[in-house]
Amino acid sequence: MTTPLAVSPAPTRPTAPAFALLGTVQIVLISGITVVSVALPAIQDELRLSGGDLALVSTAYGLAFSGLLLLGGRLADLYGRRQVFMLGLGLFGVSSAAAALAPGLALLLTARFAQGIGAALAAPSAMALLGVLFPDPHRRARATAVWGGLAGIGATGGMLLSGVFAEWASWRWAFGVPVIAAALAIVAAPRLLPADRPVRRARIDILGAALVTAGLSTLSYGLVESSYGPLIGGVVLLLTFMVVESRTAAPLVPPAFFAAPRRAVALAAIVLGSAGMATSLFFLSLHLQQVRGLSPLLTSAAFLPYGAVLIGTGAVAGRLLGRFGIRIVLTTGLIMAAAGLALVSRFDGALVAGLLVLPFGIGLTFAGATVAAVADVPDEQAGLAGGVVNTAMEIGPTLGLAVLVSLAAVQAGDTTSGYGFALGIAAVAFILIAPIAALLLRTPQ
Repeated sequence: MTTPLAVSPAPTRPTAPAFALLGTVQIVLISGITVVSVALPAIQDELRLSGGDLALVSTAYGLAFSGLLLLGGRLADLYGRRQVFMLGLGLFGVSSAAAALAPGLALLLTARFAQGIGAALAAPSAMALLGVLFPDPHRRARATAVWGGLAGIGATGGMLLSGVFAEWASWRWAFGVPVIAAALAIVAAPRLLPADRPVRRARIDILGAALVTAGLSTLSYGLVESSYGPLIGGVVLLLTFMVVESRTAAPLVPPAFFAAPRRAVALAAIVLGSAGMATSLFFLSLHLQQVRGLSPLLTSAAFLPYGAVLIGTGAVAGRLLGRFGIRIVLTTGLIMAAAGLALVSRFDGALVAGLLVLPFGIGLTFAGATVAAVADVPDEQAGLAGGVVNTAMEIGPTLGLAVLVSLAAVQAGDTTSGYGFALGIAAVAFILIAPIAALLLRTPQ
């Protein structure tokens, strides 16, 4: 049985500062994925890590984040969104400080994993609070559209921070930003965010939570390490989770949640959008440093136009959705993202144009798909919806990197041609899903 939430009245609270607080936290949480990306060589040299160790440092955060998001969203619905939000931020901030001070691999991996746990509690709670701040459906849709673009800003911002600190100071300072952001948000949250409390407790689906967490984490690890054992194990665990949920009175994720075709295609677009963004940043970062010989700082600077376009697209996404609707915005975003990937895949003079077109398409894709994914979700499932959307955003980079890096490796020729081939395949995927989205989103939302 779901648990309704009693929410303290919010009309007298200023929504702009509260939204700014939640949005900043979301950007910081997503930046945690990429904040070590450009600095990985420096981390490897200082801590004397092997290639496998370095891969674990890079992915530990994402493994915990993606695996626990559904549970984090459900806990927010059951125990109060602001409370779970602040709890997650506290854990995120403390573990970020531990990562900055880590003397070796063991503590760094533990801290990165704990960061992911804290993020998995805070992210879905933050998204669920949008419904409390914006009870009017139209204002909520515009806020959600802006929210959809924050993931791209966070990922790009993490890379910029990584390069700046790797060049001018130490990679350890990159973890200082999350510490400061978490501390300030915890202080401001009680003043800016409405409190909510469950009117009636409901039990947590412990078995379902364990299965989905183990399944997503095992599957993600298998994808990252290209290991068939974890891949098969993850699939089996997720299939078992689906069976258990269909027979449980109070499931962690009601099967009906994914029954709507509109929501299914929206979540697929989010997975694809995050995969395209992550892999393009990954390949570009390697190309600029390994092939063109740019320093970490100049590599980060090359993504400034990318980030600026993402910010601009997010700022106008709400108005575009209000004027043209979800269907046009989402399909246009998918087509523009495909065009941007095609331009980037050439790695020639068209690269600059690609770095402008691609983030515009990704921004529109995230905005339209996020609004479509959470539309018509009951208030008592708002945290769950936030967990599902964030899980889709986290699965995308893991899946995309696993598939496209493998495609780049098997392609004959030099490194650049392999990268270009993989990004070209990604562009085709965007083109293929665009007509499906247009077909399933025909009815006005």
